[in-house]
Amino acid sequence: MRATREVTEQEKRKLEEERAGTLVELDHLREYLKGEVDADAEEADPDLYEREKTLALIRTLENKLESIEQALRLAEKGGYGICERCGEKIDPARLEALPHTTLCVKCKSQMERVAGMGVRPGGR
Repeated sequence: MRATREVTEQEKRKLEEERAGTLVELDHLREYLKGEVDADAEEADPDLYEREKTLALIRTLENKLESIEQALRLAEKGGYGICERCGEKIDPARLEALPHTTLCVKCKSQMERVAGMGVRPGGR
């Protein structure tokens, strides 16, 4: 049976603030991309590196936003602060540093090791 944990108002507020800040950053980066002029296919694009960097930042922020929203859903169900993989409580210091995390340090490390080997968890 999975553990449950009561989410505090401070934790929920921190998640909401993190979500709002991430949305602002995403909007800013998307507006920046809209303002760029597309380079002619015949010409070299000197700003291609910056554009690719901005797109990578957007992808990272979109992943972060999904993590925040998942953490908020878990908070509503009483599962915030509980590792989605092993069901143990996540260290409060980890939640303080990464309020949107849904994995304990041990499970996150295992997943990163598996990903580093080019194998997906679950054999997929």
